[in-house]
Amino acid sequence: MVNYGAGNMGNVLRALKALGLSAETAKTPQGNPDPKDILILPGVGAFPAAYANLKSSGWINYIERHHGEGGPILGICLGMQLLCEASFEDGYTRGLGLIPGEIVPLDIRPKPHTGWNELFWLKKEDGFDVSPFEGPDMYFVHGYCLLDSPAAMATTTVQEVTFISAVKLGNVMGFQFHPERSGRPGLRLLQASIAYLQGRCDRA
Repeated sequence: MVNYGAGNMGNVLRALKALGLSAETAKTPQGNPDPKDILILPGVGAFPAAYANLKSSGWINYIERHHGEGGPILGICLGMQLLCEASFEDGYTRGLGLIPGEIVPLDIRPKPHTGWNELFWLKKEDGFDVSPFEGPDMYFVHGYCLLDSPAAMATTTVQEVTFISAVKLGNVMGFQFHPERSGRPGLRLLQASIAYLQGRCDRA
């Protein structure tokens, strides 16, 4: 797991432990990327500072190499936003560019969007069954969002504004919400996502 100073590390680690999954955290990249490892990019806070931290700690090149070798990546909340091409939070900051689309302000009042909301799944991926997650609300905390992307897998609507709440492109997945803070449905989704990404590694 990438520990770059902007992550919701404790909750994610507790969620993984509850699922019986092991995880290692690192503030700087260790060795060379292993394409069989699932790289988890959590995050809370502001996009520009988070990207700067990733860059200064050496994670940008490591993540790009991991992706280039077919390694799976899972982004959570700000981590999902960092996977995108850029963000307009506090100006313009480029992102990792692994998911098409740009992060823009979420046009609702008051902000940030905080609370429980439903996911509307747009497509079903081969080997990833979304039916258990059609209905349960997930927990959101964010003031910026991704409005349009061909990688959209699910959307959420708040105050008549529809934004993308889950993305997937190849071996890259991301959630705008916090599955680790979304009770049993969130834990089941986190477990299913990790199993799906691991299965893609095993088939590679």
